[in-house]
Amino acid sequence: MPETLRRYLDFTVETAYLAGKLTLGYFQAGVRPDFKGDNSPVTIADRRAEELIRSRIEKKFPGHAIVGEEYGIKEREGASHRWIIDPIDGTKSFLHGVPLYAVLIGLEIDGTVEVGAAYFPALDEMLAAAAGQGCWWNGRPARVSETSRLQDALIVFTDPDTFAKRGKQAPWERLKKAANCARGWSDAYGYLLVATGRAEIALDPAMEVWDNAPYPPIFREAGGYFGDWQGNPTIYRGEALAAAPALLPEALALLSESSGAEE
Repeated sequence: MPETLRRYLDFTVETAYLAGKLTLGYFQAGVRPDFKGDNSPVTIADRRAEELIRSRIEKKFPGHAIVGEEYGIKEREGASHRWIIDPIDGTKSFLHGVPLYAVLIGLEIDGTVEVGAAYFPALDEMLAAAAGQGCWWNGRPARVSETSRLQDALIVFTDPDTFAKRGKQAPWERLKKAANCARGWSDAYGYLLVATGRAEIALDPAMEVWDNAPYPPIFREAGGYFGDWQGNPTIYRGEALAAAPALLPEALALLSESSGAEE
């Protein structure tokens, strides 16, 4: 299994890199978006990057299932392996010429994400991991912060309005007040910062499965936590929390709806 995961990891990294380089051909080039049913933007770069990723998977691993943000689910009967794709995480950033967007790919095996890569094309930063293979940031080992006090922590997030829209304003305010500072370095970039020890906590109250897909192995191998706001390591709860381990118990307590604060 370790040798197999290494092969999957190499494939995932190469695929994310190639898809990312494709997106750069459209970045800061005046691309105009279309809008999906939920009013979120999508561009030719999103579609072409996902097409590239899917094509490579289908050629290399024809028996594997695939789910992607732009082209949905491709089931394979009895498949134990499922690839989860976000061709551009941060399309709004991409459209505004902000270089914090990423290509995200995760490989789920028998219900557990075992391989993940997040590539930031405009920054040329690659974050990738596989179970038992370590977490790597541009070829260097990645580790989460050793900060042990929440009052010293940097928290990163995407959209401050989303907390209120999801009924999470009060827990967000509690956590933010307890920390040293909070910055809106958005989308996947915040999770890159936590996995590489440059921030201590990243959280979002609204996340799709493809937004979360690469992070379970990345944070396990980097020594941190990734999961929901209740302490469950999952990509399927529609939210996300990444944290340095020493800060996790206090963060979870502050985010808990049973903390005594009014919602």
